[in-house]
Amino acid sequence: MSAVPQLPLALHYPQDQRLETFIGAPDGALAQLRAIAVGASHDWIYLQGTSGTGKTHQALAMCSSAEQAGRTPTYVPLASVAGRLHAALEGLEQRELVALDGLDAVAGNRDDEVALFDFHNRARAAGAAVLYTAQKAPGELGLVLPDLRSRLGQCVRVVLEALDEEGRAAVLRERALRRGLAIDEAAIEWLLSHSGRELGGLITLLDWLDRESLAAKRRITVPFLRQVLEDGRPRY
Repeated sequence: MSAVPQLPLALHYPQDQRLETFIGAPDGALAQLRAIAVGASHDWIYLQGTSGTGKTHQALAMCSSAEQAGRTPTYVPLASVAGRLHAALEGLEQRELVALDGLDAVAGNRDDEVALFDFHNRARAAGAAVLYTAQKAPGELGLVLPDLRSRLGQCVRVVLEALDEEGRAAVLRERALRRGLAIDEAAIEWLLSHSGRELGGLITLLDWLDRESLAAKRRITVPFLRQVLEDGRPRY
């Protein structure tokens, strides 16, 4: 039995995390990822970016695209299986797309690296597509296996950059629009200036505000923000 956590589909491929909803990808990257997801390309991707740049979004979005195309994807959050990667990866080379999210969590653990190296070779032989994500380049991860570092270096590397304020505002507008959430432009500007810069935290805060505005039957305005945040914002 696989040790990969079996997440409910609604959590595994959230509606908000699709390739078409991603903002700020390098030119051509989304088309490249979509081609791999649907089987039109045999490239393997190494997706690099600091925390909050959307690596998990892309990994889940590729799995969603693959599933919609009738293919068999698997998403593996490596932090959840660190220390037991051999069992977690057993048999996954038979899947058509495997997204291994968060190499940083297993880098430096020799047993996990051996398991990853073996899986990499099995997946290549089986014709599976693999997406790796990490915060750093292969040579900067602190890997103890030179051969694994070499294999990862052969993947097509896509680097995600942190969004500037305009980009973060665009993400909030797009998410609000898709949810049918009424939010003033001034409220978006207020959120960006009074909240943390990390995009994941901003999105969590927006989701909480959506529930608060629905309960209060009020549009999200600056006065509303000040009122509801007086009692403390949600933890994220």
